[in-house]
Amino acid sequence: MSVVVRNPPRTERELVEQLGRFGVSTIHEAQGRTHLLDPALRPIWAGARAAGTAVTVSVPPGDNWMIHVAVEQCAEGDLLVVAPTTPSSAGYFGELLATALAYRGVRGLVIDAGCRDVAELREMGFPVWSRHVSAFGTVKETLGDVNVGLVCAGQWIEPGDVVVADDDGVVVVPRAEAAAVVEACRAREEKEARARERYAKGELSLDVNAMRDALAAKGLTYVDADR
Repeated sequence: MSVVVRNPPRTERELVEQLGRFGVSTIHEAQGRTHLLDPALRPIWAGARAAGTAVTVSVPPGDNWMIHVAVEQCAEGDLLVVAPTTPSSAGYFGELLATALAYRGVRGLVIDAGCRDVAELREMGFPVWSRHVSAFGTVKETLGDVNVGLVCAGQWIEPGDVVVADDDGVVVVPRAEAAAVVEACRAREEKEARARERYAKGELSLDVNAMRDALAAKGLTYVDADR
């Protein structure tokens, strides 16, 4: 049975905005180096950034019918997450769907398949992270699911989770963990700021991060070259 779940709980908007101010790498590291989607998903244009609450769409291979269904379920601040039930490189998404989503305030698309109309999407400023760019068209024949948990690019994503994406990739923050991850990101950025200040003064990361004893314990030895 295929299903569309209406109005799933979403992460609080303020937490989404706070997470959106951190980069994907910071979030990934701050939550224990977890929840990073397959790095094969890349932004279709450089410099794109997005953070939003997931509206999840499970689609059959080569069939984008359920993306059209999902548009109705999207709200301001959402980010569409699409995963085919079996691998597909078809171009599921393009300018027309992006226009419909942009009107509803959707922040972008993450799709473990293909998209097309790259030039138009770049001109619109609508960000997409996809595994493929492909002009190969899709059909509208088979049902899937909307707002049901799914695996996208190797990570489990629930509707309402926070998805953050930039040039470094895509990371998901589970809704229940969002507040804790915000605090962990702040702590990490403060630590990095202190390290950056010391690096700018010429200190080595070996000393800033107290690596020398650990390296010696592993057996690293320094010898002077013969003259």
